[in-house]
Amino acid sequence: MKILIASPIFPDAIEKLREQHEIVCAFDAKEAALRALIQDCEVLVFRSGVQISAEVMSSAPNLKLLIRAGSGIDNLDLNYVQARGLELVRVPEPGAKAVAEMSFAFMLALARDLIKVDRVTREGHWVKHQVTAYLLTGKILGIIGAGNIGSRTGQLGAAWGMDVLGCVEHPSAAVAARLLEKGVRLTTFDEVVAQADFLSIHVPLKDSTRGLINAGVLSHMKPGAFLVNLARGGVVDEAALYQALTEGKLQGAALDVHRAEGEGKISPLAGLPNVILTPHIGASTFDTQREIGYRVIAAVEARAKKNGALPKAVEPLYKLAEV
Repeated sequence: MKILIASPIFPDAIEKLREQHEIVCAFDAKEAALRALIQDCEVLVFRSGVQISAEVMSSAPNLKLLIRAGSGIDNLDLNYVQARGLELVRVPEPGAKAVAEMSFAFMLALARDLIKVDRVTREGHWVKHQVTAYLLTGKILGIIGAGNIGSRTGQLGAAWGMDVLGCVEHPSAAVAARLLEKGVRLTTFDEVVAQADFLSIHVPLKDSTRGLINAGVLSHMKPGAFLVNLARGGVVDEAALYQALTEGKLQGAALDVHRAEGEGKISPLAGLPNVILTPHIGASTFDTQREIGYRVIAAVEARAKKNGALPKAVEPLYKLAEV
C-alpha cells in the first residue's frame, strides 16, 4: 500500500513500514502539498499540528484508512470521514499514560515553585527559607473530563493521597462505578471547579468545550488554586486566565497546549512568573511514541491482510511495545 505520513512518528516504525509499503513523509506540510502528495495513497497517518481537511482527503480517491497516531481528532474533518465511510483508527492509550504523568509533573512543579527556585539558585541566591510550597497529599484534585486520560490522572492522584473529584459529559451509574474503582468520585462540573485545589483539564476540543474554562468558571475556583491544561488550547480562555492570575485569584497555572501553537507563537501568559508553558509535549515520551509507532504498524498490516494478522517481521516489535 502507499502511505502518507503527515506527522513525525517513531522512526523505527517508519523504517519497518518501508519494508512492505511505499511511504511518503510530509511532516508539517501545508494543505496544497498534502493534496498533491496524498493523491494515490490508501492510508494517511497523522498527529496534531496538521489539518486534515475534506479537501485533503477528497484528493485521494483510493484513501481507505486514517490512523491518528494519538488521541484527539479536532484537526480532522470527521463529517467527511463518516460520509465517505473511511476507516479511522485512533491510538489513545499510550498517550494517556504520558499525559497523566505530565499532569503530575506540572502539579509538583507548581506546588513547590520549582521553576522559580531553580532560576534563583542558578543566580547564586539561597532562598531556602523564603519559598512557600505545598503538598499534593491531602489536597483536592479536580478532573474536568474524567475519560481515558482524566481517569488515569485521577488514579495517580488517589495513589498520591489526594481527594479526587471528576466530571464527565454523560454521567451514569456505570461511569460512576468505574471511576470509583480508580479512586475518582464522580460529581458535577460546578462542584469540581469549586472544590479543586488543583484543577486538571482533560476534555476534547469541540463546539461544547471551546472556551469552557472562561472568566465565569475561573471566578468560581478556590482562591489560591492551581490550573493545569493538557487538553487543547481552545478549551481555556487565555485572556480570562491571565486576569485571574494577575489579580491573584489563582496561584498558578501550567499549560502544555495553547490557543496559538507553532514556531514564533508566544503565549499571552509568557510574561507571568507563576505560569509554566511547554510546547504540546504531553505525549512526547520515547516509550509512548515507540508504542504508538508499533500500533500504527499493526493497524496498517491489519488493513493490508484484512484478517487482522500481523506479519512475522512486525509481530516482535509490536509485542515489545506492549511490555
